[in-house]
Amino acid sequence: MAGLPGLGSGYPTTELIEKLMALDTRSQTLIKNKVTSNTTTSTALQELNTKIAAFGALAGKLSKPTDLDNLTATVSGPGATATVGIGAVAGQIDVVVGALAASQSTVTGLKTAWSGSVITIVGATGTPVELTAASNSLDDIAKAVNASATGVTATKVAAGVDGAGVPQFRLQFTGRETGAANAFTVREGTAAAGTDVMTQPGAATVRQASDARVTLWAGTPAEQVLTSKSNTFAELLPGVAVTVTAVAATPVTITVGRNAEKTTESVKNLIAGLTDALAFISTRTVAVSSVDAEGKPYTSGGAFTGDRTVRDASQKLLAAASAPINGVSPSEYGITITKTGTMEFDADKFAAALAKDPVATQAAVAEIATRIGAATESISNKTTGTLTSRITGQETTIKSLKEEVTKWDDRLATRRANLERYYTAFEVSMGKLNAQMTWLTDQVNALNASKD
Repeated sequence: MAGLPGLGSGYPTTELIEKLMALDTRSQTLIKNKVTSNTTTSTALQELNTKIAAFGALAGKLSKPTDLDNLTATVSGPGATATVGIGAVAGQIDVVVGALAASQSTVTGLKTAWSGSVITIVGATGTPVELTAASNSLDDIAKAVNASATGVTATKVAAGVDGAGVPQFRLQFTGRETGAANAFTVREGTAAAGTDVMTQPGAATVRQASDARVTLWAGTPAEQVLTSKSNTFAELLPGVAVTVTAVAATPVTITVGRNAEKTTESVKNLIAGLTDALAFISTRTVAVSSVDAEGKPYTSGGAFTGDRTVRDASQKLLAAASAPINGVSPSEYGITITKTGTMEFDADKFAAALAKDPVATQAAVAEIATRIGAATESISNKTTGTLTSRITGQETTIKSLKEEVTKWDDRLATRRANLERYYTAFEVSMGKLNAQMTWLTDQVNALNASKD
């Protein structure tokens, strides 16, 4: 403000302007308070939405009875391992591991070089593949083989020197894959005119290509031998992959059974997620008592107080978890609703029900999970969920309120400028009047003095 405040009028004009501005600022302050309140609600809604979506995803994984099988495979001793996959069922079988799968390994006789630059490999397809190396050196021959798609690798191996001191070498050829079907032959030269290296002096087959072999029901009339080109038998039991690791004359027992603890843990986590969301709603719905800046007590509602969308979501979730399944209460499976409107899970009771009737128990849990999944989808779907729409509306409101706050900033700045301009003019006018009053007073005093 130009000039000294109150210089002409003697009034505290600066203080007066601030008080007038304080009155005008009240409207903006109310809007700012609404921004804070709506932001608090929006944050709480987003946190709730995240919680509901999380256990909704878990419900989706448990919506089929087979998803709760949680089967595990155990092996009674060394010689094999087992892994449970899709489609596995409970069961048991004895196997005798008779052989492990192997890849072929062949070495040539002593050589200093290949007879030419061509090598032919006949693999599993039976069709000869002729390879032409850069030269007849053993290094180039090995390089050509290793760069091919024949399924064979070649390695140059030092083998001492001959009588004249000339270094000698062998080429080792090894199949990339195990199994009898992956046997191969190597010809030094073309397919038509080349020589089988195994007919050359000093050549040897170090290891034959062979299949893994197991025997089922050994020593009985039902004895059956199974083979595999690898050490893994993918369907020895439905959905169970068995990998043999050592030959043994003694049978090993492979058992596939339900993991009750894992199933119980899955259901526990589902109910825990639901309970957490319901507790979150409860704590943000109750009224809160506090004290204002002047020390006066007041009560305010929680972020969800009176929020119909949140209330409906809570009711949907409770109904999904607590409604009977084919006339049977979920409490029979350890899932109960409490007096306070939340859920509890009795792991021991569930485990007992699962042990007594696993099929019915898993079907009941699948039904509950399906209902919870449907409820969470209607609440938290990214585009159509009721809670999602509520959050979107809340964010729109907050944006609008913030824009209004910005407009008020401009209004208040204009209001202050107008007040300062008005009171500056007022002070100038009062200063002139004071000067005139002083002059008139001086004139009157002079006249009175002359009469004396």
